[in-house]
Amino acid sequence: IIQSMSTGEIIVTNDGATIMKSIVVENPAAKCLIDISMSQDDAVGDGTTSVVVLTGELLREAEKLVQMHIHPMTIIAGWREAAKAARAALEASAVDHSDDEVAFRKDLLDIASTTLSSKLLTQDKVHYATLAVEATLRIKDSLNLDHIQILKKAGGTMRDSYLEEGFLMDKKIGVGQPRRIEGANILIANTSMDTDKIKIFGSRVRVDSMAKVAEIETAEKAKMAAKVGKIVEHGINVFVNRQLIYNYPEQLFADAGVLAIEHADFAGVE
Repeated sequence: IIQSMSTGEIIVTNDGATIMKSIVVENPAAKCLIDISMSQDDAVGDGTTSVVVLTGELLREAEKLVQMHIHPMTIIAGWREAAKAARAALEASAVDHSDDEVAFRKDLLDIASTTLSSKLLTQDKVHYATLAVEATLRIKDSLNLDHIQILKKAGGTMRDSYLEEGFLMDKKIGVGQPRRIEGANILIANTSMDTDKIKIFGSRVRVDSMAKVAEIETAEKAKMAAKVGKIVEHGINVFVNRQLIYNYPEQLFADAGVLAIEHADFAGVE
C-alpha cells in the first residue's frame, strides 16, 4: 500500500514497476535502480523487481571489491565479461519451437502465466494468459501491440473479461438507426457534419429580417443534405466519423438506413 504525501492518493499494488515509480529518492544509486527498473518495464513489461534485486547485489559485491582497492573500471570490465558469459549460457540452453505451433503456443502460455504469477490477478492467471496469447497470435505478422485494443468497463468479475473476434468501439449509435448490420460496407471519415457554425474566426452575417435567417438555415440544410447524399452514394451502410454528427445529418443517415458513429478514436479505427 503506497500513499502519496502530496495528494494523499492511495495505491494498492504488488507490481514492482508501480512501486519503483512511486518512490521519491535523492540517492544517485537509488535513482539508478529506479531508471533500470523503468527501462526493464518499457522493454519487456516484467522482471522489474528481479532486475533491481540483481543490480542491488552486484552493487553490494562491487562495494566489497572497492574496499579491497580494486579500481571501479576493473570491476566494470569484469561485469562485461560476466554478461557475455551469461548471454552465451542462455543462448546455449535456448530452444526454438517456432516451427511447432502446439509447442510454441504452450511456451507462450507458460511465459504469460509466469509473468502474471506476481500480479494481483494471479488467481485467474490461466484465463488471462490465454487471452494474452490469443491476442498476440492474431497480430503475429505485425508485432505491433497498438493493434490490441483494451476496453475497460466497471462492474463484473475478473473472469468476465474476454477476447472479441472482431473490432470493438465503445460508441453510441445514432437515434433511429439500425442496431445490427451484417455484411457491412464501412466508410471512415474525418469531416465536418455540423451546419450551425461559420468556420471563419471572427466573421459575422447580418440580416434585416427573420425570413433571411430562415433562408440561411434552409441553404445550410440543403448543403448538408447534399453532403450526406454523396456519402450514401458510395453504397455504404455504416459511417464512422471522427468529428461530431449533428441531429439533422443523423436523421438523414437514419432515413437512408445507415448506421452512423461520431467522435470515433482513430488510433484503433484505422
